[in-house]
Amino acid sequence: MLANSSFLYIGGKWAPSEGGITQPVENPATGNVIANIVLGTETDLNKAAKAARSAFATFSQTSKEERLALLRRFRAAYLDRYEEMAQVISAELGAPITMAREQQTESGLGHLDGFIAALETFEERQELPNGDVIIHEPIGVCGLITPWNWPINQIALKVVPALATGCTCILKPAQITPLSAVLYAEMLDAAGVPPGVFNLVQGDGRTLGMSLTAHPDVDMISFTGSTRAGIAINKIASDTVKRVTLELGGKSPCVVFSDADLEAAVADAVGNCMNNTGQSCDAPTRLIVQRDVYDQTVRLAATAASAIASNDPSMEGSHLGPLAGSQQFNSVQNLIKSAIDEGAELVAGGPGKPEGMESGHYARATVFAAVSNDMKIAQEEVFGPVLVIIPFDTEDEAVQIANDTPYGLAAYMHTTDIDRQNRLLGKLRAGMIHVNGGEYKYGSPFGGYRMSGNGREGGNWGLEDFLEVKAVHR
Repeated sequence: MLANSSFLYIGGKWAPSEGGITQPVENPATGNVIANIVLGTETDLNKAAKAARSAFATFSQTSKEERLALLRRFRAAYLDRYEEMAQVISAELGAPITMAREQQTESGLGHLDGFIAALETFEERQELPNGDVIIHEPIGVCGLITPWNWPINQIALKVVPALATGCTCILKPAQITPLSAVLYAEMLDAAGVPPGVFNLVQGDGRTLGMSLTAHPDVDMISFTGSTRAGIAINKIASDTVKRVTLELGGKSPCVVFSDADLEAAVADAVGNCMNNTGQSCDAPTRLIVQRDVYDQTVRLAATAASAIASNDPSMEGSHLGPLAGSQQFNSVQNLIKSAIDEGAELVAGGPGKPEGMESGHYARATVFAAVSNDMKIAQEEVFGPVLVIIPFDTEDEAVQIANDTPYGLAAYMHTTDIDRQNRLLGKLRAGMIHVNGGEYKYGSPFGGYRMSGNGREGGNWGLEDFLEVKAVHR
């Protein structure tokens, strides 16, 4: 699919891996192999770290204007191959092409614009009221480990702020979706990123990812993925006392009160839960509903989910694509089975594949009612098109259920009561709150509390994650 998919990008050049081991890339809609990528070795990683360390000496001294010029050239290169990126993401992830174009690929452009705007106004030197000067400096060589579910969204949230702040970096993308990273590297190369400033090394998370985390020449790790892997990365990174930022899992609540516009609230909850075939860390997968509108909500949610079709990702339009692979499909099926076994009421979808979609890793848009928050389906991140509906009686009970999870990435609420909105903003333990369908905007911070991670990605907050703070006393 891409000419450079069988190469690594190190020191400004495309080169084969020292090991010569390749891995197939599957189209999850068909099971067909669409490309083979080369896997990097420890030797390749050492070369990338050396190139990044060498480049940091000069790139860290560039002016903000020089880095802005690089980002703007990159923006032009991204636009030149925008449709190609959408097609690549659709093929490797299984995202429906309309969604791949309007959301997946668009996120790379949106975050880039958000960081350009943030950098334009960012003050690299600030004088304190006491007369001391604060200098913000790039942290150094950054290891960037990204997931498969929103491949370019997460690459952009790491690579762009690294370049914007004067850091150099080594990107290790997910093995399931490596082709979009190759195309991203080609765009950066076309934009004239200096040799060694950006490096791409493909590989397995448990081996190469952990080696990158432990590498003594890497000053920072930015990781997005599972909470389990994030914990392991934190432990390994502690041996070299490097900075670690983590964007991890979620089990986000959507609290609906009886005064809400119920049809709009349910449409928002179901749509956001099922988007990207449910493979989003901030998806509102727990619909927590006031009891006097609970039965009506269940009917509306079941009707909405039953109307969601699955189709080939190459087809235009709004529908579900497949899950990313067989492992993900099996995980989702096991969690659906556990919900049935624990007594949850299946009101839409269920086990197995949609009719006529047997060849790919398709799952049915599924809704469970009569769920209690201690059920496995309400506590574990499904990462598939599965929504659970939980009743509550009082506002305090709604808050208690919403916060009763190890995670704290996002929370959603629907109520027309302004006082209640303001009360809940202070009580819901999550890094992002969506009120009455309010959407995330580029340039705002993305991240969460507790086991959803630390640090914030996007805008000024994303820049600060890649900067050291130096105090000057005169």
